[in-house]
Amino acid sequence: MSRQVRAWVDLSLAPGARLTLPDSAAAHLVRVLRLREGDGCVLFNGDGHDYAARIVEAGKRSTVIEVLDATPVDNESPLRVTLVQGIARGEKMDLVLQKATELGVDRIVPVNSERSEVKLDGERLERRVAHWRAVLASACEQCGRARLPRLDAPVALASVGGLLDPGGLRLTLDPQGAHALPGLAPRLPADGSGTVVVAVGPEGGWAPRDRDRLQAAGFEGLRLGPRVLRTETAGLAAIAALQALYGDLRA
Repeated sequence: MSRQVRAWVDLSLAPGARLTLPDSAAAHLVRVLRLREGDGCVLFNGDGHDYAARIVEAGKRSTVIEVLDATPVDNESPLRVTLVQGIARGEKMDLVLQKATELGVDRIVPVNSERSEVKLDGERLERRVAHWRAVLASACEQCGRARLPRLDAPVALASVGGLLDPGGLRLTLDPQGAHALPGLAPRLPADGSGTVVVAVGPEGGWAPRDRDRLQAAGFEGLRLGPRVLRTETAGLAAIAALQALYGDLRA
């Protein structure tokens, strides 16, 4: 069975519409995947639906598609996980965003902390955030999600507590943390619909003052095991474990 070709587009979609694809989606479908007039594909725009479409024009200057029908996609995890991620360098951050999306994370909040090695501002910040959104969209194309995780603009760690929704567990990964994963069961709904925030430090880890800020914002220490995990491993391991114990990886 051939793999379904999916592409994210920042367009309003509805059955019967004829639309010119944005350059990025047209390049992916026509120049990379070599689809031609009459070929089918699936588009999504983050509204929770897959839209079956057909290419009606594949020219050098524009690619036009016709939307055929819409199908609701219900594969979002009932366990709402927010990842507060200390900004990592280059491909490490891309890896975290990509795999967290595949694992069903609901929201990602990049944070600057005392030991952050990546400093972003101005146009560089705008370009990086746009790149991160493209990483999320590509991950959704691959894994079948029809809703992109919410991606916040980077903020200082000191501000993060006021940006989070009230309620739910707030956890920071700590080899000396008071909590282990199995012990969280009494504090999460049995139907898997809980809310969890996981905070992961940058390459250099959380500084003492960072830990004080997290504690003041209601974060509790969670230990994942006897080994120290890198920033690009720690959050993904925590999300996978939480989904396996309390989310939709139990199915």
